[in-house]
Amino acid sequence: MSSPAEQSAYRQKPEGKSMHGRIVRELGLRILSGDLRPGDRLPNEGELITLYQVSRPVLREAVRVLVAKGLVISRQRSGSVVRPRNEWHLLDPDVLYWMIQTKPAPDFVHTLMTVRRVFEPAVAALAARAASDEQLASIAEAYAGMEAAGDKDELLEPDLAFHRRIAEATGNDLLAYIGNMLSLALRESIKLSSRLPNTHELSLPRHKAILTALQSRDALAARHATLVQLEETVEDLSAVMSNGIDPK
Repeated sequence: MSSPAEQSAYRQKPEGKSMHGRIVRELGLRILSGDLRPGDRLPNEGELITLYQVSRPVLREAVRVLVAKGLVISRQRSGSVVRPRNEWHLLDPDVLYWMIQTKPAPDFVHTLMTVRRVFEPAVAALAARAASDEQLASIAEAYAGMEAAGDKDELLEPDLAFHRRIAEATGNDLLAYIGNMLSLALRESIKLSSRLPNTHELSLPRHKAILTALQSRDALAARHATLVQLEETVEDLSAVMSNGIDPK
């Protein structure tokens, strides 16, 4: 099952006559792709109303969603302007999804793996010290789900759960939140690396080493096992991309 962070109304083209979702999605993609750059004004209301054949209230509600996601600022008389990139809510699931969709695969992988190298080893070390017995059992349950997976599709959800539960086991609500928000990007990374034919055999020992360190409450070993897993994941992703496999 997907985490709450991965559920949204603005991912795919809406079905039926719902124009609100379409406007949010298309303008969001234009901003994340660079078609609309920081400092640019969105097309004026009249243009957008004509383009999408919607009422002014529907259009304004769509713009309010983009404002809430940190992508634009709306002012009377001057219209809606794209905000600087450092003000975008990049952990918002929709914004993150649009970034994944518009970034070239190597750039996305580099960005994500840099974040994971900073975040996951420290989280694993903290979890080794702070996790309750119940939380360790929950992480082990996720690993057991990975072992039981019959193919790469069945492997995906327990793999995601394994990483989320480690963040939750820190006892730090903010770290757990960040771990949950990263699930969407991690999902795309796992789907990409799983294009290797032996992904199951590669993945299990790496995660087992992390689990063993956590169960031993060895923070240094948990940090090291996580770093090793990430470095080898980078190698897997590089192999996929160098073989010319379409990541999307």
